[in-house]
Amino acid sequence: MPEIPVEFGKQARGDSDGRLDAAAFHRNHAPIWEALAPLLGEQSGEVLEAGSGTGQHVIAFARQSPNLIWWPSDFNPAHLASIAAWRTQAGLANVREPLSIDLSDPAWCPQLQDGSGPGPLLAVFSANVVHIAPWRVAEGLFAGAARYLRPDGRLILYGPFKRDGAHTAPSNAAFDHSLRATNPDWGVRDLAELEALGSAHGLILSNIIEMPANNLLLVWSRG
Repeated sequence: MPEIPVEFGKQARGDSDGRLDAAAFHRNHAPIWEALAPLLGEQSGEVLEAGSGTGQHVIAFARQSPNLIWWPSDFNPAHLASIAAWRTQAGLANVREPLSIDLSDPAWCPQLQDGSGPGPLLAVFSANVVHIAPWRVAEGLFAGAARYLRPDGRLILYGPFKRDGAHTAPSNAAFDHSLRATNPDWGVRDLAELEALGSAHGLILSNIIEMPANNLLLVWSRG
C-alpha cells in the first residue's frame, strides 16, 4: 500500500458531513486564483487538481470559472470524503466527483483510461503536494501530466521551492528542516530538479510567478 501523503494545517470544521477546513486555504486561495486567472480563466476545458486536500480550493476556483470543468482528486480517504462533502454543499455543476489518484503511479487512476474520467486536460494544478510526499510522487505527477495534458495544456505547481539549491527565505529553510525530520523522503524541492524532471517528460518550465509568503507558482508547458 503506498504511503498516504498528509496535508499540513488541516483542522476539522466540526461539521458532521465530513467537511474539513485548512487554515492555509483562507490565506492563499485568493492570491492563487489571481495568478491562475490569466492562465485559465478565459479558457474552456477540463482541469484536474492533483492532491485536493480538503477540497476547498477546487470549490473556490470553480466558482470563479464556470467555463471550466474541475476534477478534484486525492489519495487520503479523509480528504476524499471532505472533497465530496464540500462538493455537495457547494452544488456547483462544474465540479466532478473526486478521483482517488495515487500520484506515485504514472497511470494515476482507471477513470483516466476507461473514458469515465476527464478527457485531455487543459491543466493539472497541484498545490503544496510535492514537498509532503516522496520524490516518486513528483515523478508520477509529471509522468501523468505529460500523459494526460492536451497539446496546449499546462502543469501548474504552487508551494515553496528552492532555487539553485538555496532556500528563498529562512522560514522555508525551517519548514524544510521540519519536513525532513518528520520523513526524510519529504522536503522542499529544488527548481532545477523539477525542471529536469519536466524536461524528461517533454514539459518545459515556461513561467515562474512570485507569490506571497515566499511561495511560487510554476507553470510547465509542452516543449
